[in-house]
Amino acid sequence: MRGKDREILRKEIIDIFNEGVKAVEPILAVKNSIKKEGDILITPNKNYDLNTFQKIIIIGGGKAGSPMARALEDILEDRVDGGWVNVKYGHLHEVKKVKIHEAGHPIPDEEGIKGTTEIVKLLSDLKENDLVFVVISGGGSALLPMPADGITLEEKQATTKVLLECGATIDEINSIRKHLSKIKGGGLMRLAYPANVISLILSDVVGDPLDIIASGPTVPDTSTFKDCMEIIKKYDIEKKIPYTVLKRIEKGLKGEIEETPKDGDPIFEKSENIIIGNNMKAVLAADKKARELGYNTLIISSMIEGETKEVAKVHGAIIKEVKRSGNPISPPACILSGGETTVTIKGKGKGGRNQEFVLACCIDIEGIDKVMILSGGTDGTDGPTDAAGAVGDGETVLRAKKIGLDADKYLNNNDSYHFFQKLDDLLITGPTNTNVMDLRILLIEG
Repeated sequence: MRGKDREILRKEIIDIFNEGVKAVEPILAVKNSIKKEGDILITPNKNYDLNTFQKIIIIGGGKAGSPMARALEDILEDRVDGGWVNVKYGHLHEVKKVKIHEAGHPIPDEEGIKGTTEIVKLLSDLKENDLVFVVISGGGSALLPMPADGITLEEKQATTKVLLECGATIDEINSIRKHLSKIKGGGLMRLAYPANVISLILSDVVGDPLDIIASGPTVPDTSTFKDCMEIIKKYDIEKKIPYTVLKRIEKGLKGEIEETPKDGDPIFEKSENIIIGNNMKAVLAADKKARELGYNTLIISSMIEGETKEVAKVHGAIIKEVKRSGNPISPPACILSGGETTVTIKGKGKGGRNQEFVLACCIDIEGIDKVMILSGGTDGTDGPTDAAGAVGDGETVLRAKKIGLDADKYLNNNDSYHFFQKLDDLLITGPTNTNVMDLRILLIEG
């Protein structure tokens, strides 16, 4: 691949990614979902006369919490009486009346406990004629921690760490989080009752299941203590999680601890949940940009899960087929996919699922000309790194060899971050203040 060709493909693939992220920008997403005409608030399912409410507050948690709160302030103007939203460190946006509080993610910390305690205080004296807006986005599970009785924050942190490292899916992690929390799995609705509740949700979960996004604080919980125990046994982590956590789940199985609220509970009668953005919206925007750049486009799916390295092999096989036969789409092609894969950590390196995807894919397509790969987290964060993901091509492995890097060793050590850092191929965006999982892009020239 000539240098100029690579530079053009690299620029175009990043432009396509950025367009996808732009489409799920939280302020626009909120304002496109609800509107105010005079004293009437219009949502997708209902109209609310704002004059009937005595108090209006905004609460919530997630990486996109700041701009979502700001958008609501813009819409509601002087009707907002205050609020509190927990966000990940550095994910800030200017607001007027709502307190934005920074806390830990993906591992909850004491600041998360402090912020959630303040949210609970705001909910403690609500009446029937009060209105609560709940802003929920990616990271909400970790950013709204309030451990159940008998469980400490440290024990919850340890449990989350074990689940992340064993390769559990996001919905499996959230199922257990809900049963270790006072606020998740519908718990927030118990606290807000009897007020009216409107939840605005930026989905970071495959398929947009409301009970899984941020561990479903405002919706009925479909998971049970029985499910939690099955997850623990599936990954053989009985001896890795804290003893108190295991005992709580065992007590729940015996009916000694109350289950999370289920469908039909009256606490949900005065609530509305609105999905304002999701992965498919980002994928479609990226698809549109690619077509504008002259590519034939194909969306594989916005619901891809599974082990990152295996997903990378499938994408690599598609690249090879396009180059060889022009199927399933002819070059110049842009193939898009979304969702969220998982990494089973076996090495001691640093990286994230997007960087690992690109590295595995580059190894698989080594030597193939005029191909560019990008995988990035729409939140601007991939694993415990400052990168959103990475960019690579058919010459990545060769370029690495020239400077003494063994791509397979870096992959086996889960050290994709340092691999791409040395090649200057990390995708650095900074916090985007949104999160709808990941966006993967393959550009294939003829």
